[in-house]
Amino acid sequence: MPHVNKLRTALPGGPGGDTAPLPSARLRTALTVFFALDGFLFAGWVVRIPAIKQQTGATASTLGLALLGVSAGAVITMTLTGRLCRRYGSHAVTVVCAVLLSLSIALPAQMGSVLTLGLVLLLFGAAYGGLNVAMNSAAVDLVAALRRPVMPSFHAAFSFGGMAGAGLGGLAAGSLSPMVHLFALTGIGLLVAAATAPVLLRGPAAAPSVEQRAGATPEQPSGMSVRARRIVILFGVIALCTAYGEGALAEWGALHLSQDLGADPGLAAAGYSLFALTMGIGRLTGTALLERFGQTRTLVTGGVTAAAGMLLGALAPAVWLALLGFAVTGLGLANIFPVAVGRAGALAGPSGVAAASTLGYGGMLLGPPVIGFLADWSSLPVALTTVTLLAATAAALGWTARNATNT
Repeated sequence: MPHVNKLRTALPGGPGGDTAPLPSARLRTALTVFFALDGFLFAGWVVRIPAIKQQTGATASTLGLALLGVSAGAVITMTLTGRLCRRYGSHAVTVVCAVLLSLSIALPAQMGSVLTLGLVLLLFGAAYGGLNVAMNSAAVDLVAALRRPVMPSFHAAFSFGGMAGAGLGGLAAGSLSPMVHLFALTGIGLLVAAATAPVLLRGPAAAPSVEQRAGATPEQPSGMSVRARRIVILFGVIALCTAYGEGALAEWGALHLSQDLGADPGLAAAGYSLFALTMGIGRLTGTALLERFGQTRTLVTGGVTAAAGMLLGALAPAVWLALLGFAVTGLGLANIFPVAVGRAGALAGPSGVAAASTLGYGGMLLGPPVIGFLADWSSLPVALTTVTLLAATAAALGWTARNATNT
């Protein structure tokens, strides 16, 4: 199949609108920027969690409850974003949610209690959840048009954005207050969104893929067939198992390194940066891995690798060994989530992305509060070993998925 060089999009202007070609390279670049911005902002928030924990006087369990606000806001929004994408277009929803995320990231640093922190994190989570469903839906459409498994490249941008956000956050931790740092992130986010939005807003996304059209029946023109729904749920659970680990390292990794292993704030922040770096590298190779080894081998190998890496990261007695474990975990988790969400979207369009993302990001956002409770009950290192368990579960489910997808 020859490479698709142009995507036809409708431009506003007159009844039905005029049409003009939108180069796929420009659209792919714009989507990549939004994925990177998402990772950058989220990482900028998570590396300041230790400081905000101290600012609000939270314990591990009460901080976990506050972080549940992110989870609740994201999951509620994700269940609605698929409908919004079908009505208004995934590109417009992506831009709006990116602006809301940029504005809401400044709020946690203004709070002086755990209760108010949890309330503003509801808003932050809502914007974060909506952005992730919308931009993944847009990416699925572009992947279908390009006829190549390039979904991991978008998630690589998220990881590299996270690495940059964590790296800058580590530097800011030693010189800037959380308030100044997060306000700066708001400004950066709004500038990037304003510069990139025009490309996405030129017109609607690419046409649905053949698989998406096949997933709907005359009785269910905009819904999923029973078979498609089951497969989407399977991949959603795979995404949940792996995203749980990403959320755990994002929101508890720095605290583990500083509290349990005595790392200074800059080195503790570098832990997530290293994790994001290796995840990004793994995702850059994702397209080649999928084309050479197929979906099943990529999922199973990634799950096993992540399980081994996190076992080391959680229980290592020295900082450098824990950092090595974080790095291996990043490589293992790299391609599992994008493969799972991409496959769900190929089967059922925005509805599939929304369903799998709700499960997947639910794992990412629900994992941190669960770990907080487990840390109070036992210890943070022991709580982090649950990441190993779920990564191994993802590997087992990835093997099971071969029967559903024949890959």
